[in-house]
Amino acid sequence: MTVFVIEDEFHAEWQGQFQSFDAAFAELRTRGAIAWNETPNRCPCTSWKTCCREYVVVEFDDRVSPWKETGRTPVLSVNASGVTWHGHE
Repeated sequence: MTVFVIEDEFHAEWQGQFQSFDAAFAELRTRGAIAWNETPNRCPCTSWKTCCREYVVVEFDDRVSPWKETGRTPVLSVNASGVTWHGHE
């Protein structure tokens, strides 16, 4: 079976697990409408005012343990300057 995980690649934080890429993308569309300094887009680090979130959707095969990564797609960057979509808008 395939599992899709939203990861903030910059902070190495998993942000949710989904059954399809489309479901993960829908969550990122919602996050793209949220301000950079509001949860869940506010960075966890002490320099959050100058930091960013780099959201990717990671595809895993969960039939093996540990899960095997089979794909990684950059989708969305969020920072004080705004939102940048990486080819999926």
